[in-house]
Amino acid sequence: MISYELGVEDLADTRFAVSPLHETVLSLRVLREPGLSALHLPWRRSVLGGLEALDTDLLMSLVAVRRTLPDFLTPRPASFAPSFEEELAVVRRTSPDLVRRDLLAAHAPDPLPAALLDATSAHDACVAGLRDAICELLRQYWESAIKPMWSQMRLLLEADMTYRARQLAVGGARLLFADMHPNLRWHHGVLHIEKMIGRHRVPSSGRGLLLVPSVFAHKPAPPVSPEEPPMLAYPSRGVATLWGQAPLVDTPALVSLLGAPKARLLGLLDEPLPTVEIARRLRVTASAVSQHLRVLHATGLVIRARDGRQVLYRRSSLGDQLTGQRQPT
Repeated sequence: MISYELGVEDLADTRFAVSPLHETVLSLRVLREPGLSALHLPWRRSVLGGLEALDTDLLMSLVAVRRTLPDFLTPRPASFAPSFEEELAVVRRTSPDLVRRDLLAAHAPDPLPAALLDATSAHDACVAGLRDAICELLRQYWESAIKPMWSQMRLLLEADMTYRARQLAVGGARLLFADMHPNLRWHHGVLHIEKMIGRHRVPSSGRGLLLVPSVFAHKPAPPVSPEEPPMLAYPSRGVATLWGQAPLVDTPALVSLLGAPKARLLGLLDEPLPTVEIARRLRVTASAVSQHLRVLHATGLVIRARDGRQVLYRRSSLGDQLTGQRQPT
């Protein structure tokens, strides 16, 4: 179990970030173990053909038998939404000593795979060469497997952050972590991350806590090393909607009444959603969604409420009756 003691200053400096590099690195687990998450099988099938030209032996060697990953490949995001290139530049500057430490720590107690044996070299130039080869390989992998879907993924992650920020505002840290994952437990100012391979406790330090929602994280993923500042990648809400098509309302009369686009949109609104998230799920522009929402709101089929800077839309009770999603009580 890994535990973070979070004092008043740490909680005051609890922040969120979106990290394209984290997603790129964490996706390697799913690529290596398709049984890890059935939700991502459509993505995995779609990208496999584009990886034939890459050094997949080196790529897969980055994931240890225990599924741990080297910390230096997932540096703490320096801003809310750094670009992939900015984050990769940080990795390229990692010292050879830190590359050695993290590769060995990630794979311990198992030996390093053959593709990573240069990390055991006493010559810094050999380790630096391995680091640079890994960075170039990750860049190619990002371009092929993650970048084409990144805009959709980012919208999903930002929708999760909107929800989490509201939980924090309404119920503090206890509510923030309550439904984030079963392995997380908040108790007396300490965030416990259970079912971890490592076991250490990071004392309160005023460094804050950085939360990074992730499409590919199957469970909470803090840094392996206790020396790293408190950071937690965690599974984002709504991942099941990412690779599939938006649900269709199979009611011919409803489609005839509203038109197919408005009927599909109405069928989505079981929960409050912002315009950008609706657009992502329907794979249309936000302006098109806004036009349909204006009509549905004017006819009383959806209701809206402001949450911070965003306006959230949800089906009204009249909309529920019309779609047959819920019966009035």
